[in-house]
Amino acid sequence: MSDTVTANKAVEIHYTLTNDKGETVDSSRDAAPLPYIHGNENLVPGLEKELEGKKVGDTIKTSIAPAEGYGERNPELTQTVPRDVFQFDGEIEVGMRFEAEAEHGIELVTVVAVDDKAVTIDANHPLAGETLNFDVEIMSVRDATSEELEHGHVHGEGGCGH
Repeated sequence: MSDTVTANKAVEIHYTLTNDKGETVDSSRDAAPLPYIHGNENLVPGLEKELEGKKVGDTIKTSIAPAEGYGERNPELTQTVPRDVFQFDGEIEVGMRFEAEAEHGIELVTVVAVDDKAVTIDANHPLAGETLNFDVEIMSVRDATSEELEHGHVHGEGGCGH
């Protein structure tokens, strides 16, 4: 059935993500629905499992444990580096995010502490170790095109430009 969420379907969802305090972390509700290809690791594994087999118009509320979300926090991914390592003109502040060269390529790091001589960075995902509470509505489901499957993401009108 074409309106059922299964592998290789282009799906659009509206979602609200809250933390365990009930604070909204992210939401698509005031924007366009989030498009993704189901089964292509575009969502955290736990949410993708919960959406499997659902249909257009279905709504779900689910809590995803860290192991099925962004993983547990890894203390080894936090390190202090000399201030002069940063090639950044301007003030470095807590909360800023930078791209850093890593063994497996570029990764995003967050500044968690800074002083005159050193900067402490954290390469954990900002939601690592957190339970993810989702409220999701499935807006559309269709077969993904061969080009979308090849590129690994849903294309808007006119393609994706690559």
